[in-house]
Amino acid sequence: MSDKTATETRPVKLNKKGKLKNAFYEPELKRLQTELVKMQYWVKEKGLRVVCLFEGRDAAGKGGVIKRISECLNPRSCRVVALATPTEREKTQWYFQRYAAHLPAAGEITLFDRSWYNRAGVERVMGFCTNDQYEEFLRSCPEFEQMLTRSGMIVIKYWFSVSDEEQERRFRDRADTPTKRWKLSPMDLKSRARWVEYSKAKDVMFEHTDIEQARWHVVNSDDKRRARLNCISHLLHSIPYEDVLPRDEIEFPERQADTSYERPPLESQNFVPEIY
Repeated sequence: MSDKTATETRPVKLNKKGKLKNAFYEPELKRLQTELVKMQYWVKEKGLRVVCLFEGRDAAGKGGVIKRISECLNPRSCRVVALATPTEREKTQWYFQRYAAHLPAAGEITLFDRSWYNRAGVERVMGFCTNDQYEEFLRSCPEFEQMLTRSGMIVIKYWFSVSDEEQERRFRDRADTPTKRWKLSPMDLKSRARWVEYSKAKDVMFEHTDIEQARWHVVNSDDKRRARLNCISHLLHSIPYEDVLPRDEIEFPERQADTSYERPPLESQNFVPEIY
């Protein structure tokens, strides 16, 4: 696991704006993603069950980190869960029920892009739950997570912290960029007007749910690139693993000989126009 700490011996390179240079960020991200692959092999071999929760304000950079973590991993055993608004039926279920259905089995990793902490955040601030439901969540959430860890599950919780100035800049960038406009939901705009209420809700949430078995880890996310590297590095250090990547040379079989196969006329097939 010595490769995981390699960054500590190399100087971090910044540009004139104080951001990470591409020449540093891209190779370092690739190195960390390689370590993630090694970690996934270890999780599968040892039958571990890993749950990562990603919480934080809107536009705090959670999605970007999740994408960098998952893009090089096998999606069959590393799943990203981003649940939509609960249905009328789900609203009548035990609150944790629809989340529990996505918890990992042996050898799997589940990344929750927002999680059961919706109740302590947006539901509380926007009035989508009653006071009784909110108070019950604060009581039962630590018990729920203790149950998960007692069962052998590894639970890692991240809170992405972004300043109001940086969030405002990202909101306006989304509004002005067609490919990002979908990221700016009506709920995001409402949350903008309730910054202080969200801050208070987060403080109460931490007070009740920052338990020994599943601590909160705060990621400073004003600089997206640093946040991605720091979060991935922390995740790697949170799961002790060994390099069990397959080392056997892959032997490719000989391609089947073409003896009697006749390809249909190309004119009989509909090809996508080659305009590029």
